[in-house]
Amino acid sequence: MQKRLIVPHALLQIMLQRLCHQLIETHGDFSNTVLIGLQPRGKFLAQRLQKQLLEITGKNIPLGFLDTTFYRDDFRRRESPLAANATSINFIIENQKVVLIDDVLFTGRSVRAALDAMIAFGRPAGVELLILIDRLYQRDLPIEANYVGQQVNSLASQKVLVEWQNENTAEDNIWLISKTDEV
Repeated sequence: MQKRLIVPHALLQIMLQRLCHQLIETHGDFSNTVLIGLQPRGKFLAQRLQKQLLEITGKNIPLGFLDTTFYRDDFRRRESPLAANATSINFIIENQKVVLIDDVLFTGRSVRAALDAMIAFGRPAGVELLILIDRLYQRDLPIEANYVGQQVNSLASQKVLVEWQNENTAEDNIWLISKTDEV
């Protein structure tokens, strides 16, 4: 396996600040806005953004976590069952502006599943998508993010790994992982 650093710690911190400021420009005082992190990996990004938004604005924006396991289109196609994560949304999203948050946008299928799962909690006034890494040219569905940290050209066989400092790593970094026989 070949592991290449594509977003070092310092750049990732700048990206997070920029994403926060873009959210502030769009949502102002966040009076009708909620944040929902997609389980499992979007949870870490959503928590980090909520914390930084609190530091910048002084406003504690409602944050929830959404599991899409049973809404995935490949749920019954796998040899082994998928393990579900906890959904934790303790607020009503009816008539709220929802910002769905995930770390990597690849095929778009997770976002489609999230849209289906989210409807169980009400009908939002609008939905936006915030993504840390947008893997270009890999989409199966016509899904596009409103807020993007960075776009990355990658092969379908490659993987983007977002490492957060709270996951037993020294610092936040984003890696592109390839098999050694790929160029």
